[in-house]
Amino acid sequence: MGELRSILKLINFSEKLKYELRHSYLSNGRQESVAEHSWRLSLMAIMIEKYLTKPIDIEKLLKMTIIHDLVEAEVGDVPTFDTMNNELKKNMKHKSEIMAIEKIRDMLGNTLGNDIYDLWMEFEEKETYEAKVANGLDKLEAQIQHNEADLSTWIDIEFKMCYMLDKHVEFEPALMELKKLVLEQAEQKLMKADIDLNSLRS
Repeated sequence: MGELRSILKLINFSEKLKYELRHSYLSNGRQESVAEHSWRLSLMAIMIEKYLTKPIDIEKLLKMTIIHDLVEAEVGDVPTFDTMNNELKKNMKHKSEIMAIEKIRDMLGNTLGNDIYDLWMEFEEKETYEAKVANGLDKLEAQIQHNEADLSTWIDIEFKMCYMLDKHVEFEPALMELKKLVLEQAEQKLMKADIDLNSLRS
């Protein structure tokens, strides 16, 4: 009964992800929640599995995609572009997220808490195949959402970020192919707005 009480506490805690907003907007103009991002990321993991060039532990991959942003229920969402060229902000974000995942581990306690903690850390370290795939899909999902949103919601750096995806997916041919399709969508959107693509590629 005590363990189920802890699980319920975490489920209640995770509700915040339904209203914690990301920078991204939806095609209908509403801002996206963290929970919505995590849901579609998990859907992408299921859809891409059979196209990957190596066998993958799909259970582990799905667990990672579902819990990778769980810390944001504690610390909120910090967009990539906020820390991209700022080591101080990047370190502060990392420290706050470590404290959050430790709180989640302790909230659950026992083996389950340690399992969630270990999966989150594996995703962050991006060394295993599952973690690399999860990270690559995470970045692709964000770009797909930008492609679906109105261009007026893009900030300056996002016009170039669609050309920064390779480093996250180049290890896996299937993800590179998906990235090409996602980039095509982005470029079509940009060209429709008469934006010079060459200036973004440099």
